[in-house]
Amino acid sequence: MIQTLLKTAAILGVTAALATAAEKPNIIFILSDDLAQGDLGCYGQKIIQTPRLDVMALEGTRYTQAYCGTSVCAPSRSSLMTGLHTGHCPVRGNWEIGSEGQLPLPKETVTIAEILKNSGYATACMGKWGMGMFDTTGSPLKQGFDHFFGYNCQRHAHTYFPTFLYDNDQRIELPGNQNGGKQTYAQSLIQDDVLKWVRARKDQPFFLFYAVTLPHANHEIDKLGIYQDKPWTAEQKAYAAQVTRLDSDVGRLLDLLKELGIDRKTLVMISGDNGSSFSPESDIGKLFNQAGNGMRGYKRGLYEGALRQAAIARWPGVVSAGRVSEEPWAFWDFLPTATELAGTEIPATFKTDGLSLVSFLKGGPAPKRDSFYWELHEANKPTRAVRFGDWKAVKNGPQAAIELYDLAKDPAESSNLAAANPDVVAKAAALMTASHSDDPNWPLDGQAKQRIADRQKREKSNKQPQ
Repeated sequence: MIQTLLKTAAILGVTAALATAAEKPNIIFILSDDLAQGDLGCYGQKIIQTPRLDVMALEGTRYTQAYCGTSVCAPSRSSLMTGLHTGHCPVRGNWEIGSEGQLPLPKETVTIAEILKNSGYATACMGKWGMGMFDTTGSPLKQGFDHFFGYNCQRHAHTYFPTFLYDNDQRIELPGNQNGGKQTYAQSLIQDDVLKWVRARKDQPFFLFYAVTLPHANHEIDKLGIYQDKPWTAEQKAYAAQVTRLDSDVGRLLDLLKELGIDRKTLVMISGDNGSSFSPESDIGKLFNQAGNGMRGYKRGLYEGALRQAAIARWPGVVSAGRVSEEPWAFWDFLPTATELAGTEIPATFKTDGLSLVSFLKGGPAPKRDSFYWELHEANKPTRAVRFGDWKAVKNGPQAAIELYDLAKDPAESSNLAAANPDVVAKAAALMTASHSDDPNWPLDGQAKQRIADRQKREKSNKQPQ
């Protein structure tokens, strides 16, 4: 009798554990490198075709004021992974290290992948990492991911026909791409690995960080498709084809979720890692009218055109379908959101800058907060910005005066109201000070000496992985 009871209890325990695991949703975050709002039909694009993402927006919620971590790759990704804005994040700019790799995330960094892995999730990153090579503390395999496939180094990811990729930490040679050959398109291998990994984990909760390189430069594509005969430049054709290839690859992933019967228990979010990459006066900017939304600025700045990016969330039966939200949220909100969805807790020793979006995703209002804050450490001129309510302040360099804009009345940030609102400027300055933690790697008066030395060393050696 006792044996039977023990066996029954064991079975019930296993059943309860399986039920708990089944209640945890799968979480997929697709981060497209340089995708702009103006690239997608659901945001108003008229020329580039994005049918699958347009349908995804109809089946889910589209956000018009979703903010990236900051407007270049490494710090924006680091903000997404750590739940920290760039006043606190350990990576606040692109910093190249040696011939391959970027400044690594420190060992003590808490990432969403670590939190979810400790909560029973399988975890993977495919595409581009850019937060530390495999022999550093920033390796994706040391920051909570079970599996990695793609490019580790950002510079390596500039080519779509590379001579090698990485499967976990093992270098995979691509013979057809040696000596200038272009037989293997990297995105094809990365997409195949994504689908294979998801298929193998359909019966357990998983977190997939799909860091797609499309449509980042260089603008290379294996097939121009419907754009082949357009009367455009080669770069314009390739860019449009890259965006449409991204669209179709996302569609294939969504189709797989349906095929596997896990569509309704999977949250899929997609966004760019910054706003538009192109000046409105560039060939691509002019043809595709990426600035048609009227926002000012683009990549490597801190105006709205650089910080707002395309963002869609889809989870049938949970995320509001057909909703378009103008309420703001930011990359650092993803960590507390995923943590809540997983039914776990953020480590007590870690304080995130983000707020959970779970209620917001389900149709409620966005969480209320005092402010959003950004830093960007590019060249030798650190810039800063803060948004509080509808006020937006920008400080374009250590010696620059604070500019002030009313986003409700002037989303294009065309009229600087600083002179007429000294009290608001003072509040903006105070928020900037309170939001920044000192870090010797990211001084506000210029570049760290080590960063300058690394750049000079790299320029002298002129080595770039292919």
